[in-house]
Amino acid sequence: MNVTVTDSAADTLISVVNISDESKFEYWSNFVIGVAFLVIAALANGRMSNSKEQGGSETTVVTAFYTLILITASFRSVWFLIPNSFLKPNYTPSSVMAFSDEYPHWFGAFMSQIILSSGSLSLFSIFILILVYWADILKKYFYPGAQRSKPMATFVVIVCVLIGIEITNSVCFLMKLYSTEAMILLNAIVLAFVSVVCVFQISVFSHKFRTVLKTLGHINQVSTESQVKRIVWITVTGNAFFTTRAVLEIYFAGTLYYFWRKHGNVDKVFTHGYWDTFILLTYLSEFAILCLMLYILKSKFTKVSGNPPRRDQYSKIPDGQEPDDEKDEGETAEKTEIAPPIDSAVVV
Repeated sequence: MNVTVTDSAADTLISVVNISDESKFEYWSNFVIGVAFLVIAALANGRMSNSKEQGGSETTVVTAFYTLILITASFRSVWFLIPNSFLKPNYTPSSVMAFSDEYPHWFGAFMSQIILSSGSLSLFSIFILILVYWADILKKYFYPGAQRSKPMATFVVIVCVLIGIEITNSVCFLMKLYSTEAMILLNAIVLAFVSVVCVFQISVFSHKFRTVLKTLGHINQVSTESQVKRIVWITVTGNAFFTTRAVLEIYFAGTLYYFWRKHGNVDKVFTHGYWDTFILLTYLSEFAILCLMLYILKSKFTKVSGNPPRRDQYSKIPDGQEPDDEKDEGETAEKTEIAPPIDSAVVV
């Protein structure tokens, strides 16, 4: 391999690192996106630590969201910042079999898919956690007598199923049942399916949530307009993200399968232009949704933060007058029961 030496230190570094067919644009775009995800990871880590110090059931849920954002951004930054040549000789995906003597970089290609699918799984887990809490709260109001399972237990079961699919996919590759192109195809199908399910569930739960909030607002004589707006906000952005992701993954899987059936491999479908477009659309949308989640979490966290009143700030209750918290015990209990779970579930 010939390494081009130039006067520019940056160009020299690119020439040394770029032993594959990775272009200068691809190198710098990956570097910028990787640094952007690294910033997201640092922010999520700091807020996660602060959230742990707060304590309480509500902040436990918020901490879980920060943890998932941290894991997602970390996997994405690792995938983008590791030079492509350290994992595989080709920038675009290619057909690789496990333990191949002709392809000594097979383990790097395999690890690249593991890092990529792990980041996608943790990202989708953020919205799965939201939907699980939404379903639990709605079940309480629509079916008050029904037995409710623990939301976190349900979340763990769903995530374990997705992890099991990824493990099965990896085992099949290591057993030489298929190559990396089949791993990519299966991951695209799974992500497309989960995206469609998320769009449907977010739309249904959002409509029910707005109905519950408006009804409870009339009953309690309080305004729920801000909560309704937050529900609409997360619904629109969530559906926009998952609709875009579903379209990308379905088109990606369809073209992948077509070229695989027609040519026996995916070399002809993974051109640099095609792959660059897919990378930018997919991961810039992920970066945007993670930024939005951090903004929503920060807004909520600031709203509920603050020091409680001191003892000398409470007004003395005249003799014979019933305290407000006892006088309106039923109403107050209803209000405090409604707001915290909804805030925790929708992360606002």
